[in-house]
Amino acid sequence: MAGREKQQGSVQKPGTEGLHSTGSDLDRKFWVALVLYAGLAAVAWFTMDAGKVLVAGRPVELRLLPLIVIGGLALRTVLAHKADKIRRAGQK
Repeated sequence: MAGREKQQGSVQKPGTEGLHSTGSDLDRKFWVALVLYAGLAAVAWFTMDAGKVLVAGRPVELRLLPLIVIGGLALRTVLAHKADKIRRAGQK
């Protein structure tokens, strides 16, 4: 009976296997995410029309709006990665 309890205690819940990634795994995912953001930005730049809209009375290229959003997401990813590195360094 004790053997069964020990085996059942080591079983993870479905969907939780990726929550405790190692540092090198997170670094790889971070760089993949940044490359994907760059690819998405390139696709947005080359597929959008070069039209202009007025923002605060100044003409701004319409292509810049998705780049600003994608840049914000990339910045958030970088900040989360740095915060995670600081947390991991504090645990050692």
